[in-house]
Amino acid sequence: MDVRLAPLRAWDDFFPGSDRFSRPDFKDISKWNNRVVNNLLYYQTNYLALAAGVISLVGFLSPLNMVLGASVVILVFLGFVWSSHNKDIIRKFKKRFPTLFVLCILLASYFVISLFGGVMVFVFGISLPLLLMFVHASLRLRNMKNKMENKMEEVGLKKTPMGIVIEALEQHEEGISKIADYISKVLNRHEDLPITVFIWYVFIARL
Repeated sequence: MDVRLAPLRAWDDFFPGSDRFSRPDFKDISKWNNRVVNNLLYYQTNYLALAAGVISLVGFLSPLNMVLGASVVILVFLGFVWSSHNKDIIRKFKKRFPTLFVLCILLASYFVISLFGGVMVFVFGISLPLLLMFVHASLRLRNMKNKMENKMEEVGLKKTPMGIVIEALEQHEEGISKIADYISKVLNRHEDLPITVFIWYVFIARL
């Protein structure tokens, strides 16, 4: 699998004027979730840079606890994902409530880390970057380029680290299925369409 890091978006695009931010519709969880997922994919390298800055600062102050905390979160995440593939009830919960699933991972990680006395590192070195990502991804309105890039990710033309994580949370599955069905229908209608023209046709039609 060819995994590539997404390009760093311009910081004036990442933090534009207030008119490009809007409170999500809390009554429409599906639409809110879709905005978060798409922004996480599009701005993933910016989020990584932001998290790296916070983690570096906390790691400088307490390097051992930072390494321990990061290791615990990764292991707990892998454990939860593995269990969701083996227990149908956990898999359904993960797919329907991805945010709660991540919160469960963080709570379990907090409990383990607290046994080693690394609570402050967990709060500022791990929870804070994740909270900043979630808040930005919830508020940032999408643009045309954002939508185009994420369609390419969904149909498999690109694969990124954040895409793998979101796929592990099964937040791509429904979108991929719908796009695959759509592509199949278009192919049946345009069998002799050049592939490059076809790809752009599909993307523009789905935006």
